[in-house]
Amino acid sequence: MATSSSPSSQRVLISYAAPPLFLASPNWVKVHATLLAQLPLRNLHWKSVTKASVRTIQELDVTLVSFDSLRDETTSQIPVTLLEKPMMHLFILHCEDNDLETYRNIHKRQIKDWHSSVISRKNQEWLILQIIRPDAARQQTGNFFQIKGSVFDKLKTDFNLERRDRCVQINWHSGTDNPLAWAELVNKIKEGLAFAFDSALVLRQEEVKRSENQQTMPGWNFCTFFTLKESLASSFEGMNLLEEALIPYDELEALFYRVSKEKNMSWFGSLIQPNPEDESIPLLSLTRKPYRDLILANSISIFDFRIYLLARQCQLLAKMGKMSEITTKVCFFLGAFGRRLREVESTLPPLFIEAWIYSAALSAVEQCNIWETSLKTQTTKAAPASAGKAELLDLARSQLDILGIEAGHLPDSPPFSISTSGSRRKSPETPLQFTNETLNAAVNNQEAFYELYVAITNRAIDLYAKSGRRKFALKLHGCLAALELHRGNVSAALTTYISLPAHYSPHMWTSLESFMLSRALDTHAAFDKPKDAEWIHIVLSFLKAYVEHYNEEMLMHNVDKVNYVSKLIELLRISVEKLESDLPHPDHPALTVKVSTSARLADVRDGSYLDVTVTNHLPCVLPADEISVLVTGRDPEKFRYVSTITEGCPPGPSTYTLFCPTSSSGSFLLDSTEIRSSHLLLQTSYRKTSSKATPSKPPLLVRVPNDVLALDVRISQSNRIALGKPPLLMVVLSTGRNHIQKMAVRLTSPSVIFRCEEAVLQDDEEDVAFAAAADAINMKDVDDDTLVTFLVPHSDASALTAMKVNLEVEYTTVDEPSISRISHFSRVLITTLPVSVNVEDFSGADGASCNVVASDSHIDGIPRLTSKFTVSTTSHQHLRISDASLDLPPGGLDGVGIQPSLKRPRVITVTPLQPANFLFALDSANGPVRESLTLSIKYRMLREEVESVIEDEVQAVLEESPSTVQHRIALVSKLIDALESDAAWVDLYGITGELVVPDIHKEAGEVGELLKKARKRLAAHRHPDPSQGKWREIKIPVDVPFMNIVAAVHIRILSTPFAKDDGSHQLPSLYAGQPISANLTIHTSFHWGSSSSDSKKRYLLRFNIEEMAREWLVSGPKRGDFIASGDATHTVPITLIALHHGEFALPKVSVMALPMSGTLTMGSLAIPSIETYQIHGAEKVLVLPRGGRTTFVVALELWHQN
Repeated sequence: MATSSSPSSQRVLISYAAPPLFLASPNWVKVHATLLAQLPLRNLHWKSVTKASVRTIQELDVTLVSFDSLRDETTSQIPVTLLEKPMMHLFILHCEDNDLETYRNIHKRQIKDWHSSVISRKNQEWLILQIIRPDAARQQTGNFFQIKGSVFDKLKTDFNLERRDRCVQINWHSGTDNPLAWAELVNKIKEGLAFAFDSALVLRQEEVKRSENQQTMPGWNFCTFFTLKESLASSFEGMNLLEEALIPYDELEALFYRVSKEKNMSWFGSLIQPNPEDESIPLLSLTRKPYRDLILANSISIFDFRIYLLARQCQLLAKMGKMSEITTKVCFFLGAFGRRLREVESTLPPLFIEAWIYSAALSAVEQCNIWETSLKTQTTKAAPASAGKAELLDLARSQLDILGIEAGHLPDSPPFSISTSGSRRKSPETPLQFTNETLNAAVNNQEAFYELYVAITNRAIDLYAKSGRRKFALKLHGCLAALELHRGNVSAALTTYISLPAHYSPHMWTSLESFMLSRALDTHAAFDKPKDAEWIHIVLSFLKAYVEHYNEEMLMHNVDKVNYVSKLIELLRISVEKLESDLPHPDHPALTVKVSTSARLADVRDGSYLDVTVTNHLPCVLPADEISVLVTGRDPEKFRYVSTITEGCPPGPSTYTLFCPTSSSGSFLLDSTEIRSSHLLLQTSYRKTSSKATPSKPPLLVRVPNDVLALDVRISQSNRIALGKPPLLMVVLSTGRNHIQKMAVRLTSPSVIFRCEEAVLQDDEEDVAFAAAADAINMKDVDDDTLVTFLVPHSDASALTAMKVNLEVEYTTVDEPSISRISHFSRVLITTLPVSVNVEDFSGADGASCNVVASDSHIDGIPRLTSKFTVSTTSHQHLRISDASLDLPPGGLDGVGIQPSLKRPRVITVTPLQPANFLFALDSANGPVRESLTLSIKYRMLREEVESVIEDEVQAVLEESPSTVQHRIALVSKLIDALESDAAWVDLYGITGELVVPDIHKEAGEVGELLKKARKRLAAHRHPDPSQGKWREIKIPVDVPFMNIVAAVHIRILSTPFAKDDGSHQLPSLYAGQPISANLTIHTSFHWGSSSSDSKKRYLLRFNIEEMAREWLVSGPKRGDFIASGDATHTVPITLIALHHGEFALPKVSVMALPMSGTLTMGSLAIPSIETYQIHGAEKVLVLPRGGRTTFVVALELWHQN
């Protein structure tokens, strides 16, 4: 192997030998081809002597060579790789296993000669392979008693002198490619190669260590040591142990740095031997010079040595697929060694270093591309590699900056001049000449230079973009913009300058951002571009960079920054005044606004004040006209505080008071601030953003106190609710302190539709200029402290339990007609009825129904029905009911009368646990009632009644002191709050009407005295008779249900079986076990059937006496059928026997109707409806224990004596 050849080209060698006749036969060709098919070897396991871990060699390239072609071993003075000599020798014997004669006479001597030659070689392994045919292995020779071995056994006996088995037998014939047949041989080869490599490696490592320990001894040579240690790396590389191969080079590099630091460089030539071709030769090429010959001759320059060492390291990294580490090493090497070459720059051709770095960087990029294509780099590693190649191209571009300035193609100013630091300028008389023809053409032709500069820069931009390093690509865009500006392409340069700062800002590249902005402003001014909205945005961006990074380095003009900014502000004001529309600009840091967390009421008018502090971070006055703050509450509540500025915002903090004419209380979220300068709007948003890249500012709550004298709106259900008619919303508007000049009320809801054009004032309202339109309800000239109540129809809301109503009130007052106030109110209305009316858990879908109770009571022969209504509250609040009536339709009904069955108290209180019952007797002379009745209930909430009482008593207290009228709303509010804190007063108020208000407000002064008087008057309050105040009314339609049959059953006990059942006789005492005679009577009435003609019908009924096995034994017809007629009685005699004594009820009787023949309902026989009334249901009888006589026999002894 030539010393100048690349050490990376060495592969593992395996020699082969065989009998000459076999080598000349066609079978050898087939065997040789089969052996090559097993290569390369895969999955070799190798364990380092110095490391405990086992390494797996995925693939090992092996070359088969003839044993006869090997030269005799001689000791070489030049250290070579361990793989230069074969590590394994293989003898192939094609002989049948039973052909012992041929083996003894011919093959044994051939193998023995080969074996003697092999074992004399150090650190080399050997194997003997016997190939037999599969059919020959099954042949049997000789008789049973003949003891005779096989050829394979003889091979083991003759040559396996050590414990290791070196003989392998394979059953194979031509045409068979089964890899399993060769598996044993392949495994033996793997073991032998690993053993041979370890043996040779240990000796070479000891030799390297011995040489390394002799560094301080005379005669030690670095280059010789380098060649010796490099043989380890080459050996590892040949074994495909790339990580182990890289370690010796890293250690040699560290040793070189230590030697160079000690200034002991006698083994090398000069730092660099100037050669014009060095500047353009590929950096990572190993064939550009005979590096190993130069190293062995101790004549290599440091320049060439460092390049060779770098190329070998990069070659190994490329095989490992670590492209990003290659580019990092090359970048570091070019930068570090370029600075080293500056020490001898005077001995080099002009700009040699720049040309060398330029050519080396580009050649490294091209070599990496070749490696990536040939080695197929993984996609996951492509991004770091692209970033590294982009850095190399960027390095080449920076060299073009220097070359362009020296050639006169580029100006000596930023950003091009940034790359010239430390470089030596050439004399003007010295021409530029390079061996790189591309550079020669570029420095001699301006357009060629520009094309080369743009091409390399764009390549770097593309690679930066592919690797995800956008900010580095943006920096290069700035260089291209500067080039376009230098070439006179103003429009393209200006477009780039304007777009780049927006990309620099997120990465906090202050210097580049300010530089690009100043260049954009300079370009605008130099070419007299119009100062339009685009120019305004550039100025605002520059001011942003100025404010945020004032104390840091800013690349801009060498002028007075304060005067420069002041002039920009003046030009900015002139430009924004010329705009035709507003120009918003978000989140500009020149002005910061600090908003107070609490507002204060205006007291004498609706609205509130809010203090803000504006800090101007500019060194001059910013001409502002107006400042406003927007706060938001529940949608759609938004309020804007505004203040006018006359003299602009001076530098530093300034405090302003803003006013909002809308009155609303609560906590509101700061939404945004805005400062207006003519048509320029500097806005700051405090809303939460979903983007993680732009974190939102912390939320700020602004608290506005409640203004009890401001305009207010309340809503509720109508005072008069009639089911089955269009629902109405009652709106109560309080004007408070405001004398309204004009007012418009708008109602919206996401659930219902309001018909505002049908809105009407409540009946008892005073005259108000009221005009209802489709879009709003308008009113004019409404006095202060006035309540206006009106009703608004809306669509059906029966499917809702609650609906949200948004009200917008736009109004102007007589005192401030120029201010149009808009107040938003969001209210929730509970749409369910406050009362529920049920009859024994039976109610209709559209109202209440009554239950027909059969009775034997009659008025003038007319059967009477009783309806029972149970009224309960649907919420947790208490109800006060003043009246409940069941009314006939207007005009009445012929022959129908209704009377209340119970006498009620004046006012009834209904609680969630205590409903109220109302009974009504219904008389009908003409049969069933077909018209709907109406249940009317007058009620009000207990809270409404108590609030009304408090209002009246407070008004009475204030009338005694007219000067304290302004405290009315505050007194009412405090008393209501006190009652809400403790519910102990509720029970006492319900009985007597007293209101014992807890003393929780420790008020002093005038308000405290008024509270004491009001509490005293409330404690003396009693329920008036009759009741006073406003009552709500609900009207519920009631349908009287039809009943075909009403049956009244009665079990009447008789004194004797023959007594008449007229109730005039005296009943005897009843005893247990005694038969008791009784009559079961069933009276049927068809009066409440579906039509008046039902009284002539006849129905088939069935009665059944209830079993009471513990009390009664019933004798007689316990069950039977009978034909029932209208107003007829069916009598059945029965006998009862009490089973024990005591007081208990009589058995109940059930009556059911049987299907009527001939009448079908939905395909089946119709069954008439029937209601059974137990007349004796409340009766009980007393059963006495039965008396008797008992005889006892007693023995008398005296009689026996006599």
